[in-house]
Amino acid sequence: MKKTAGDPAAIEHTSAPQYPIESVDNALRVLLLLGERSELRLTDVAEYLGVASSTAHRLLAMLQYRGFVRQDARSKTYRPGTSLTGVAFAVLQRFDVREALRPVLEDLNRSLAETVHIGILDGTVVRFIDALESPRAVRVASRLGQSMPANCTSTGKAMLAELSTDDLRRLYPNEDLEALTGNSVRNRTDLELEIEVIRRKGYATSSEESEEGVSSVAVAFPRGTSPIQLAMNVAVPVTRMSHNDVRRIGEQLRATVADATKLLH
Repeated sequence: MKKTAGDPAAIEHTSAPQYPIESVDNALRVLLLLGERSELRLTDVAEYLGVASSTAHRLLAMLQYRGFVRQDARSKTYRPGTSLTGVAFAVLQRFDVREALRPVLEDLNRSLAETVHIGILDGTVVRFIDALESPRAVRVASRLGQSMPANCTSTGKAMLAELSTDDLRRLYPNEDLEALTGNSVRNRTDLELEIEVIRRKGYATSSEESEEGVSSVAVAFPRGTSPIQLAMNVAVPVTRMSHNDVRRIGEQLRATVADATKLLH
């Protein structure tokens, strides 16, 4: 099938191999398409590849068998599987955006004397890839290495606000959302309303939405500035986070991320 300009596989990295294997090429093109969309339907894959639905189903079944895609039991759509996200995460660790941003994280930690994190968005989950704890006795513990639902964290909501409404709805096809505390955003409608506020302010907040006693503020890096979606957050015990503190930290984070973005080019 001829590749078009809108095809994520349209850019060739080398000349075509002498003995191409069409089934392998199609499987890889499905993975590239999955990188452009949050989920795929069987009909999407068949139309994209220009093959029969039965052929598309066999390709997806093999990718599912190896863990590169998973099928939602309710919607029957296909999403990235644990093997695919695991490979991506391993590559990103070697890319190590942490090394580039570590001086910025250290400056922020020193300036605010609070716990700071860098997180990435993996589907509907936030993974915290770097952190520095506050030097204070009462502090928020590092979440380095942890994963949390994006809608329950300021870091996740900041990155979700970088998505279009259509992409957000593809990511969350159902109204009900996972919750960690009684303060978590529990439905897509409320999440969309909050995202509108985040876009206006330029930063996201969370007050005991992922963990009791913890407030945080986060700012996302603009999409396209890095191969992955990134955000920085400042996490503070709720007892010392006032409305003025939220605004102050939010503005400082916006300036910090604007400067840090230049380091990723």
